[in-house]
Amino acid sequence: MATEGMTIPDVSVRGPSARSADHARPRSSTAGPMTAVWRRSAVRKAAVDASVFLIAVLDVWLVFPEEAPPYSVYLSAVSCAALLVRRWLPFTVLLLTVPGFLAGWAQVAAMLALGFLATRKQMHWQVWVGAGLVWLCRFMLWPLPDFLALTWREHMLDVIYGVIVAGMPLAIGLLIGARTELAARLAELAESRDRERKLYAEMVRADERARLAREMHDVVSHDITLIAMQAGALSAAATTDDAARTARTIRQLSTNTLEELRALVGVLRSGSVEDDGPQPKLCDIDDLVRTTEVPVRLSVARVPSELPPEVSAAAYRTVQEALTNVHKHAAGATAYVTVAAEDDRLLVEVRNDRPSRPGSRLPSGGFGLTGLKERARLLGGTLEAQPTEDGGFVVVASYPLAR
Repeated sequence: MATEGMTIPDVSVRGPSARSADHARPRSSTAGPMTAVWRRSAVRKAAVDASVFLIAVLDVWLVFPEEAPPYSVYLSAVSCAALLVRRWLPFTVLLLTVPGFLAGWAQVAAMLALGFLATRKQMHWQVWVGAGLVWLCRFMLWPLPDFLALTWREHMLDVIYGVIVAGMPLAIGLLIGARTELAARLAELAESRDRERKLYAEMVRADERARLAREMHDVVSHDITLIAMQAGALSAAATTDDAARTARTIRQLSTNTLEELRALVGVLRSGSVEDDGPQPKLCDIDDLVRTTEVPVRLSVARVPSELPPEVSAAAYRTVQEALTNVHKHAAGATAYVTVAAEDDRLLVEVRNDRPSRPGSRLPSGGFGLTGLKERARLLGGTLEAQPTEDGGFVVVASYPLAR
C-alpha cells in the first residue's frame, strides 16, 4: 500500500405601507427578476393612472359649455388632477372631486374616485359617505336657484339618475374588492391544504422510520451483537495467530457496525438529518484500507485539511462500498484508490483489475451504488460506475467542496 501527499485531518391597489415594504425588502440572488417584475408593475400602474386621468379630462372637455363660469373650469381641473393620487388618498380624492361634480362638469372623475374607494375600503363608512356625496351632486343642480326651479318630475328623475351614477361605481368597486378578497382566501386555503398534506406525509414517514428503527434494533442489532460476542470467544479460544487475528478483525468490524447502526437507529427515530450521529471521515481511509481484504494502492493528494462533514463522509462511503464490491466480485484483483481536490471539487476514483479467481458468494443488497449516486446527487455531485476495457471496474465520484 502506498500513500502519497496525505494532508487530511394583479392590478390590485396597494397603499403606502405596501410600497415601503417593497423598497425595504433585502436584496437577494433573485434581485434581477424581482426588479424586472417591479418595473413591469410600475409601468402598468402608470399606464392605468394616465388612462384614468385622460378619460376624466375627455369627459369634462366633451360636455363643457363655451360660456361657463371660470370657477367651474378650475374645480373640474382639480377633480381630474386629484385622480393621480387616488392610490394613496382615496377618500381625500373623492372629497376633492365633489366640488368639480357639483359646480363643474367632472362627473366621471367623481364616479372613478368612488369606484376606487369602494375597491379599497369595501364596507367602510367612507364608502357610504362618498356614495351619498356623489348621489347628492347628481341630484342637486348648481346654482341653487336653477335647482329650486325644477319640477317634481325632474327631481324624481334626478333621484333615479343619482342612484345610477352613485350605485354603478359602488357596485363595481365592491365586486372587484370581494373578488380580490376571495382570491386571497382561496390562496390561503390552498396553502393550508399544502401544509396539511406535508404534515400527513411527514407523519407517515415518521411512522415508517419508527418501524424501520424497531426492526433494525430488534433483529439486525441483535444479530451483530451475537457475531461480536462469538468473535470474542473465538479469539480467546484460537490456537493459531492467524485465527486469533481474524477473530479480532471480525469483532472489531462487528463493533464498528453496531455503533453505526445505533447512530442510524437514532436518526430514524428523531427524523433529523442534522443529528445523524458520528459519521466516518476521509481521514479514516487509512484504517479502512488497512483492514480490508483487498490489495489496495492508495493515493491522496491536494486534499484540504478541513472538509465539509457530508462530503468527507460521502467520500469515505464511496471508497468503502467500492472496496466491498471488489472483495465480492473481483477476487484477487488489485484496487487503485485515488483521492484528489481539483477546482473546488473532491474527486474519488476506485479502479480494480480483472479478477484472477472466482469471487466469493457473499450476500449483496444490490443498492450500494444506487445509494452512493443518491448521496452524491443530494450533495450536488456526481457518481459514475462502469466496467473498464481490461475487464475491471471503475467508480468515479465528484463532490463540491463548497457547502
